[in-house]
Amino acid sequence: MSLIKYEPWFGARQLQDDINRLFSSWNTNDSSGVTADWVPTVDINEFDDKFQLYVDLPGVDPKDVEITLESGVLTITGERFMQAEKTDENIVCRRTERGSGRFYRRFILPDTVDADNVKATDRHGVLEILIPKQAKAQPRRIKVAA
Repeated sequence: MSLIKYEPWFGARQLQDDINRLFSSWNTNDSSGVTADWVPTVDINEFDDKFQLYVDLPGVDPKDVEITLESGVLTITGERFMQAEKTDENIVCRRTERGSGRFYRRFILPDTVDADNVKATDRHGVLEILIPKQAKAQPRRIKVAA
């Protein structure tokens, strides 16, 4: 026998988080909602020597994803196609929660990133982008010539 913690407000809290996420995206300067059919979720980690992004893209073929880094702006675009077989004209979609169509995300990065050594890999529908940072210029002592 195992005990399960009873949380009567779990559903309400989850709904509130979903609503907050919906409205918070409207308040940002990100134009994702204008040019995209859906917006993938992203986790960003910063280390001393790199940035690490995880982008949830289940069902997206890596060849349908384009990543660009220009003038300090990382842009991720692509498309996810519908998975349902449309062979029967009498199909009725009872619920559609997974977004499909074009997606677009962009992130402004600091000047310290090394744009020439960005790497991206896809593992089981999660796109991992590693963006190394450039070594900082160390202060040095300059002798004054006499």
